[in-house]
Amino acid sequence: MSQTLVRPRPQADAAPQPGIRQSKPVQPKSRWLVLGVMGLAAVYFLLPVWWLIVSATKTNSDLVSTNGFWFGDFALADNLRQLFEREGGIFPQWLLNTAVYAVGGAAVSTLVSSLAGYALAKYAFWGREFSFNVVLAAVLVPQPLLAIPLYLMFSQVHLVNTYWAVLLPSMVSPFGVYLARIYAAASVPDEVIEAGRMDGAGELRIFFTISMRVMAPALVTIFLFQFVSIWTNYLLPVLMLADDKLQPVTVGIVSWQSQQGLGTAAPYNIIITAALVSVIPLVVLFLTLQRYWRSGLNAGSIK
Repeated sequence: MSQTLVRPRPQADAAPQPGIRQSKPVQPKSRWLVLGVMGLAAVYFLLPVWWLIVSATKTNSDLVSTNGFWFGDFALADNLRQLFEREGGIFPQWLLNTAVYAVGGAAVSTLVSSLAGYALAKYAFWGREFSFNVVLAAVLVPQPLLAIPLYLMFSQVHLVNTYWAVLLPSMVSPFGVYLARIYAAASVPDEVIEAGRMDGAGELRIFFTISMRVMAPALVTIFLFQFVSIWTNYLLPVLMLADDKLQPVTVGIVSWQSQQGLGTAAPYNIIITAALVSVIPLVVLFLTLQRYWRSGLNAGSIK
C-alpha cells in the first residue's frame, strides 16, 4: 500500500491568553533615544580622559599653541623622564606612599568591614540593631568634618606627620560595614553555617573558609571603594603630613600646581603627566578586579 505523505498545516499564531501581560517590542525611536543619551554620557566622561592623555604627550609650549584635543610633538618619554627625575625623584616616593596608604588601608578596612558586617547579619546579640543604626549614621557623616578632630586627637598622641596619621583613619569604613552586612544577610545561608558547626568547625574557620568566599563580590567592592577613596584623598594627608617624603601623590601634585609663578615651579606638562601616571593604577585595578563582579552577578542570577 502506498503511504500518503501528509504535510502539517502551519498553525496560526496563538491567541494571547487572558491574564498574561504581553511584552511590547522596543520602538526604533526609543532605541535611538537611549543610544543617543548613552553616547552623550560616554563623551561627557571620556572627553576629559582623552584631553589628559593628549596633553601628557605635549611639550610645555605645545600646551598653549596647539589644539587641546589633538596631538602635537610627541614628548611623552621626555615628560616621564623629567617627572621621575624632578627634585631628586620625589614623585616615585609619592607614588610609593600612596600605594602604602591605599593598599594597607583598603585591605585592613575590607577585613574589618567584612567581620563587622557578618557579625551584624548572622549573630543575634543585645544591641545589634542599635549598632547597625550607629553605622548608618556614620555613613551620613561627611568625611571632611572628621579631619580636624582627628588632627587634634592624633596630635595628643604624637602621631601627626607619621604614616599612621593617614593609615589609621583609612582602616575604618562605615559604608563597608553596611555593604558587608547587607550582602552577608542575603548571600550566606544559615544552613551552611549550621552545617559547619555540626562538622566541628569554629566560627572563625566558618567565616574565612565558607562565608568569605561567598561574600567575595562584596569584599572586592568594599576594597575598590576604599582604595579609590584613599588614593584620591587630599584633605586628611595635607593636614596630617608636613614632610614632603611622607605625602601622597595628590598632595604632591597640588603643591607643584600651587608653585606656579615661581622660578622653580614645575612646568604644566610635567604636572599633567604626573596626573596621568597617578590615574593608571586605578584603571589597572578596576580592569583586574572586574571579573569578581561578573562572577557575583552570575551567581546571583542562578540563585
